Amino acid sequence: MRLHPGETEAVGWRVVTVFDVVRQLRDASPDVTGRPRVIAIDGRGGAGKTTLAERLRKMEPNSAIVHTDDVAWNHAYFDWGAVLTGNILQPLHRGEPVDFRPDAWISHDRAGSITIPAGADFVWVEGTGIIREEVGPWLDASMYMQGDLEDQERLLIGRDGDSSEQQEHVANWLREELPFMLRERPWSRATLIVGGPSRIDHDPDTELVVAPPISL
Repeated sequence: MRLHPGETEAVGWRVVTVFDVVRQLRDASPDVTGRPRVIAIDGRGGAGKTTLAERLRKMEPNSAIVHTDDVAWNHAYFDWGAVLTGNILQPLHRGEPVDFRPDAWISHDRAGSITIPAGADFVWVEGTGIIREEVGPWLDASMYMQGDLEDQERLLIGRDGDSSEQQEHVANWLREELPFMLRERPWSRATLIVGGPSRIDHDPDTELVVAPPISL
C-alpha cells in the first residue's frame, strides 16, 4: 500500500458491520449527555469520507453531517480550525443548534447556511484535516480512512474531473496537504482506522473494513 511519506500503515484489518462501528464510536464517549456526540472522519481526498458519513447518518437517522469543505469554502485549504470550533463545535458542546453562515458565504453571496438542529444524537464532521490538535478537545471520537494513494487519486479524478483548472487545484491542495498531514499525523490520533477504499472483500452496503488505532 502506497501511503503518505511518514504515514504508518495500519495492521489487523477486519470486516465489521456499520452497526458495530457506530456502537464502538458510542462506547468511546460513554459520558456524553445533553448534546450530540461529535465524530470526525478524516482521510485524503478520494478516500470516501463523504460516502462513509452518509452511511453512518443512515444508520443513525437522528444525526447530521458537517462538511469541512463548506467551512473552508473560499476561505483556506486547511486554516479553518478556529472557524469550525468557534461557530460549530463549541455550540454543539453547549447543546445548542447551529445555523452558521461563514464570512466567505456572505461575501460571495452563497445561499443557505450550515445548520444542525437541536437534539441530534450524532454529528459526523467529515473532511481532510479535521483530526488535528486544535480541534481535538471538541471531538468525542474519530475515524481515519487509510488507503492506497493511487486508488484515492484515481477516485478523486473520477469525481472532480481532470481539467487543467482542476489539475491546478489538486496541485495547490497537495502542496498544503502533505506537510499538514505530516505535522498533524491524523492516523496516529484516530479512534478507529477505516479502509478507504479497501481491497478486502466485504459488503459495501452493510460492512466496513477497519483496523485498531495505530500505535507509534
